[in-house]
Amino acid sequence: MEGDGVDILLNDIFKAYDDSYDQRIIFDAMTAVFPAGEFSVIMGKSGVGKSSLLNLISGIDLPDKGRITIGTNRVSEMNDTQRTVFRRQHIGFVYQSFNLIPVLSVLENVTLVAELDGVPPSVARKKAISLLDTVGLSDRCRHYPDNLSGGEQQRVAIVRSLVNDPKILLADEPTGNLDQETGGLVLQMLTDLAKNSGKSLIMVTHSPEAIAYADQVYVVADHTLIARPGRP
Repeated sequence: MEGDGVDILLNDIFKAYDDSYDQRIIFDAMTAVFPAGEFSVIMGKSGVGKSSLLNLISGIDLPDKGRITIGTNRVSEMNDTQRTVFRRQHIGFVYQSFNLIPVLSVLENVTLVAELDGVPPSVARKKAISLLDTVGLSDRCRHYPDNLSGGEQQRVAIVRSLVNDPKILLADEPTGNLDQETGGLVLQMLTDLAKNSGKSLIMVTHSPEAIAYADQVYVVADHTLIARPGRP
């Protein structure tokens, strides 16, 4: 995956889940393009498949039919191990729940991700401290998650998602557990970091403020993605 960014292509996707009584269709003949380096917002009612879309893009889940291609990589045709390695090397995640490990310090939470990918500890530490400084948290390296505010924890989570320099960032309601003011600051920080490093950012959110930053906006409805205008 060379270059500054990669296109994400979803072609004729069908995805359904079996529940106790019937088959629940999530996507049916859904096709979409997420251009390299752009910020895409995904909106829609609860339960329509927004998080499922992120799971399909990342290879956590597979479509029943159709093809998912990231750059030159056909993710939907990879086996479990290949998708896991691809995800670890090329995709960063930010969730509504910060998912920090409580018994690890801020610095340890961030460096763990890099070290799991084979980065030498000294290199991982240097990179983590640099990123934490970028979000104003270099003085919190030795603190534990319980000693941080919600906004600070989410900034650590953002740094953790960036430490392996992924091409793609996937964010699932990243401001959902924050108050409006803090959420706005985190949203701006996340979008600025992605834009300045040329990363593709796909964000599931109910926040109308995100539309002002977005290059494109999709609404999940009727088992597909419906395009809406992004920022003016």
